[in-house]
Amino acid sequence: MILGKMKILIACEYSGTVRRAFAANGHTVTSCDLLPSDDDSKDHYQGDVFDLLNNNKYDLMIAHPPCTHLAVSGAAWFKAKRESGVQQEALAFVQRLMDADIPKICIENPVSIISSQIRKPEQIIQPYQFGHLEQKKTCLWLKNLPNLADTNNVYDEMMTLPKKDREKMHYLPPSPDRWKLRSKTYQGIADAMANQWGAE
Repeated sequence: MILGKMKILIACEYSGTVRRAFAANGHTVTSCDLLPSDDDSKDHYQGDVFDLLNNNKYDLMIAHPPCTHLAVSGAAWFKAKRESGVQQEALAFVQRLMDADIPKICIENPVSIISSQIRKPEQIIQPYQFGHLEQKKTCLWLKNLPNLADTNNVYDEMMTLPKKDREKMHYLPPSPDRWKLRSKTYQGIADAMANQWGAE
């Protein structure tokens, strides 16, 4: 139940999935990314997220910082990333988001070195907890937010599928848009965030 309208920032999101989920519940929501929004929304700011954070007050921020230099799936390249400094820059960006002057914050990322270099996540979720017949671990670092509760756990049904079907994102063939497909928030997770965290 929505008790009051909040001003919400969805950082590092170009798809609009989470923005639209919160907006559907009556909140004032802005998404921000260096990329244009996929839906050409007027509620998307294309640019540096700190332009917004330095000039606005928000009640809630959900941030999806780029995982390219952080995800453990890319551990084979960590040495080169550290030597070039890009991994330290990525971690510093995450820390700045965590330190933002916002009452409620969620930082979302796959399994990554954020856990060892900054702090462990409050929760690890899977798409199958929210109605999607897929596996893809997602970590949530939370400030003044409760853990998300399952909305439609389809684990048993999912496990009847072949591995390639329940790990679709892992088995995506190479393509120019592969990274975008892999980074998009599942609709069931976006809806759970909006319905469970969208009440003051």
